[in-house]
Amino acid sequence: MPLLLLTALLLGSGATLAGTASADGTGGGSFVATGSMTQPRYFQTATPLHSGKVLVVGGLGGNAESAELYDPATGTFTASGPMTTPRDTHTATRFNDGKVLVAGGNSNGEDGELASAELYDPAAATFTATGSMSVAREFRTATTLRSGKVLVAGGDNTTGALASAEVYNPKTGTFTTTGSMADARSVHTATLLADGTVLVTGGGFGNTFLASAEVYNPRTGKFGPTGSMSTALAGQTATLLRNGRVLINGGGNLTEITASAELYVRGCGERRCPSN
Repeated sequence: MPLLLLTALLLGSGATLAGTASADGTGGGSFVATGSMTQPRYFQTATPLHSGKVLVVGGLGGNAESAELYDPATGTFTASGPMTTPRDTHTATRFNDGKVLVAGGNSNGEDGELASAELYDPAAATFTATGSMSVAREFRTATTLRSGKVLVAGGDNTTGALASAEVYNPKTGTFTTTGSMADARSVHTATLLADGTVLVTGGGFGNTFLASAEVYNPRTGKFGPTGSMSTALAGQTATLLRNGRVLINGGGNLTEITASAELYVRGCGERRCPSN
């Protein structure tokens, strides 16, 4: 993974290079210290559970098989797990029944991409293996669909960036392939829209960065084209707003790390797109 793309990914994961603001634009709010994790972590995941606790899984910097729970009532972390496979740059997706799907990632640096997946059961505080993806993927996206299934799209492995996608069915514990994206992409975003479709934006691999976007339709199992972003980016964030628009902000490419932002409006042609 090139250093610049890694920097872009850091932006997408929440690292801040300059500037802060609150949701109302006042700049209010503050940070206060809380308990530390049981070990250092980098490229880990953090998933809210139904109990209110937060499941922190894997990552570089320590034992990549390990997991821990943050309890907001006590402000402390306690060990949980461990996973069946050490991993970082994975995804962690919670289901309605409270279990968490941990999929893909990397276990050994270069050429260590994973196809395996596992489930965390909060009642037992244990991980168990589940069906594997069709190919190894790191820096892919995992998006919960209205059906309760999970769409896994893109990412990269030793062959380069991936255009393929697959869907995990929690009832059968298996992944099945679905339609591929028009563009191979890694370090992109995937956002569930109000109509049940999934917006995929940007991404990149090596020296290639994408401005293109596409929309996945779960009913047809296919991706279709939509408007492009104004700038080719990887590592940006994409947040669904209450009005149904998607806020795209941050990210980077070969020439810049950007402070810019733009809005995506579903079904909006170039002539009708609002400016704000």
